Formats: sequence, C-alpha cells, structure tokens
Amino acid sequence: MSAKHPIIAITGSSGAGTTTTTNALMHIFRSLNINAAFVEGDSFHRYTRPEMDKKIREAEQLGKHISYFGSEANDFAALEKLFHDYADTGTGQTRRYLHTFDEAVPYNQLPGTFTPWQDINQNTDLLFYEGLHGGAVSDEHDVAKHVDLLIGMVPIINLEWIQKLIRDTNERGHSHQAVMGSIIRSMDDYINYITPQFSRTHINFQRVPTVDTSNPFSAKDIPSLDESFVVIRFRGIEDVNFPYYLQMIEGSFMSRMNTLVVPGGKMGLAMELLLRPLIEDIINTKRKITD
Repeated sequence: MSAKHPIIAITGSSGAGTTTTTNALMHIFRSLNINAAFVEGDSFHRYTRPEMDKKIREAEQLGKHISYFGSEANDFAALEKLFHDYADTGTGQTRRYLHTFDEAVPYNQLPGTFTPWQDINQNTDLLFYEGLHGGAVSDEHDVAKHVDLLIGMVPIINLEWIQKLIRDTNERGHSHQAVMGSIIRSMDDYINYITPQFSRTHINFQRVPTVDTSNPFSAKDIPSLDESFVVIRFRGIEDVNFPYYLQMIEGSFMSRMNTLVVPGGKMGLAMELLLRPLIEDIINTKRKITD
C-alpha cells in the first residue's frame, strides 16, 4: 500500500459485472479531477489466444485443466511487480490484451494478442486496476497487499454464468458449447484463485436476482438490475455511516452488522455514495503528502 501512489482495484471473474463498477468509478474520478492510470487485468495473461488454445489442448491430453482464472495462465509476478513499482515510484509497465477485431485493428494486430509493454505516465494520481486478480495471492506472489482499496464484484454463481454465456456468445463470437466448456474447465482455478479474493476485499458488491436463474445454461437474457438486490459487505472500513445510507437509498436495509442490502436499480447510487468518500480520503491524503 502507498499513500503517495495509491492503487484501487476491482476484482471479479469473467462476466461478474466489473465493467459496471468501472464506469461508476470513472465518473467519480472525473468529478474529483483524478488522473488515473487504467490497467486491464487481461493484460497479464501469460499467453496469446492461439497459445492458450494450444495449452488447453495439451492439458486435456494429460487429463488436466488450464484456465484464465489460474496462475499457470497468468503472470502474477509481472502483476505484482507493477503494483509494487507503482506504489514505490508512481510508474511501471503495462500493456493491452486485444479481445476483438475492433480493438486489434488500430494496432495492426490480430485479436487475442498483446500490445507492446509501455511505461505508465509518471504524472497520474492513482493506479486503477480492473480484472480477475486484483486481490490474488499464491504461494509465490501477493498482489493484494499492494492495494489501498480492493472492491469485489460477486454476482451469485448462476447469474455470473448467465452473464458470461450471453456476453461471450454475443460480443466475442464464442459458441454456447465453447463457453460451457470454459466454465467447466475453470472450476478448480475459480475455487482456488478467484473466490479467496473476496475474503480480502474492503467492499463486496454481490448481485442476487429475484427471478428464476436455476438453469443458467438455458437463459435467454440477463436479469435486470431492477430484478435484483445487491448485497454490500464491508471489511476493515471504520466509521461506515449506515444510518445515512439507509436514509439516502430507498428500499435499503441491513442484513448483518457489516452488510447493507439495496435494490438493484439503486446500485449505481450506492456505489457513488459508498465509494466516493473512500476515494476522496485516499486522494486527499496523497495530495497532502505531495503538495
């Protein structure tokens, strides 16, 4: 952690809704005039898409599994180094993973490849990470210890699968069967590398639908926010003003001493109310040190 060069990370598995949270945070950054260095978690995949496809086939021949959730397919050393370097010096190296043709064309590259490594501008106010492993810990690496504010996005598992299936088939061109195979192949890594992160987060946002999602593999659409509740759990954050939030967010209630539940349609408002003062504290502390 670093008061001078803070790091904020959103962590959540593929299809968990981290992009929604990213949009809310970007709005907060603009309103507070924060210049953030944006880092995509997919940038730290170890393999290009063709290389990963080959690794998957090789693993299957050996009766093993490899997935984007695990350490074998991701460079935790490079990610931890970036967080360490940024916390220490305010810079570090990152790149982009190009998912689609639209993303790849400006770089004259194919989708499923990486852009070259580049240095982060030294004049940023904070580093903002969004991806799979913002709170990852393995036997050799501890990414989480460098993060000043760690936010988890954790829809219940059936909703997560629905979101992944619909996104990957509609937006990324994968077949329904291929996405189902990816979910099955990823289970061990999901249990060992993804879910433990949510015990390290400072805040978790867990969306729970109020419609039937009992068979996610036959779902035709994603339950809307208005068809959901959001369970918000706090850990290690002092002086949370729960009475204020209950007053400001209509329909909210507390289910435990550290847990606020809000209607899904109020999730954006809840994020603004909850995250803005935390980010203000982080950036005000930084500016006091650097001014």
